[in-house]
Amino acid sequence: MKLTHWLLLTASALLMLGANAQGDGTAEQRDAKQVRAERQDALRKMKEANRVEKDGVEVRIKDIARFRGVRKNQITGFGLIVGLEGTGDSKKTPFTASLLANALKDFGTTVDAAQFQAKNIAAVTITAELPPYATPGNTIDVTVQSIGDAKSLQGGFLLQAPLYGQSDKAKAVAVAQGAVSIGGFNASSGGASVQKNHVNVGRIPDGAIVQLAVPYQVVFGDKLFLELDKGDITTSKRIAMVLMDRFPSYNAIAVDGGTIQVTVPSDSTAMEVMSNIELLTVLSDVEAVVIINERTGTIVLGGNVRLGPAVVAQGGLQVIIDSYLMISQPEPFSQGQTVKDEQKFVSVTEDEAKVALVGPSATIADLARIFQALKVTPRDMIAILQALKQQGALKARIEVQ
Repeated sequence: MKLTHWLLLTASALLMLGANAQGDGTAEQRDAKQVRAERQDALRKMKEANRVEKDGVEVRIKDIARFRGVRKNQITGFGLIVGLEGTGDSKKTPFTASLLANALKDFGTTVDAAQFQAKNIAAVTITAELPPYATPGNTIDVTVQSIGDAKSLQGGFLLQAPLYGQSDKAKAVAVAQGAVSIGGFNASSGGASVQKNHVNVGRIPDGAIVQLAVPYQVVFGDKLFLELDKGDITTSKRIAMVLMDRFPSYNAIAVDGGTIQVTVPSDSTAMEVMSNIELLTVLSDVEAVVIINERTGTIVLGGNVRLGPAVVAQGGLQVIIDSYLMISQPEPFSQGQTVKDEQKFVSVTEDEAKVALVGPSATIADLARIFQALKVTPRDMIAILQALKQQGALKARIEVQ
């Protein structure tokens, strides 16, 4: 029985060792498969990026263009926010009291603006954008901004105020009113204060009601004009080609890099033609542009950015100057004086230069790998890109914000 028991234990152990060995092999196979899958995915992404850079990004026409006459309209006005907890305009903003006096006069109440002492009101400008096709009764969001010395608009309520367009100051396009949301707060006590976000600008969701529809013209004779949000000759030509392929009766013509002329057929309406065009997709060309914002350290590289042959060397020199006091104490009962002496310590460290070779026709993917290998900071990246542009290796337009 003991021998049988020992044989059973030995067999179980061998089976477990075999299972572990098989499991290790499976794990190795799994790791190898994962590496192959990652390589294939990276190769697929690279091929897709190359295709997009060559052919463009597939987008709907409605996302990169609009029809002439279909646009937003800016409207503005002035008003009063009431209900503030002592954070409104002070007497240093005299027009606030005048605005309140004029508002009360409309309700049959006359007040002396010079005697007004309350700090629970604030004068504001009111701005909004009227979307295309807005009709009377639609609601739109409005933004209010303090124009006096109010400390905060938190908890305020905008009194009814008219909003006007640029061309006509006699007829109100919309009327705004409602509770202000500032998305932040400020609090103070005993000389200490804390603030989150900007508290002198707020929004009123659906705070204005449209009163008048703004007239617009979309059809000019029997022509429609499709205008690109950002003009591009190649994209304009591609849109015209797509329209001629799908709807030959529209007789699409690329007038210039930002406008495509379309003819409305006699058996169709303008709305039908516009809807058919908006739903089509086109390959929008990608510009070779590098956007640099030195204030925030943001760098954005667009597609089609290419680099000529160049060598990039990056290193850092760090100089540290420190000072410390040395104090010399006299011996006891020696009638000496304590002497202070300031000593300076200077140390210089220089990082080993890191060199990267940029091959001909390098892409943004190659440039990303170079920056990653050099382990550069955003500020160093900006300096390298500007130096490459000055040297002529960077084949792209740099825009500094």
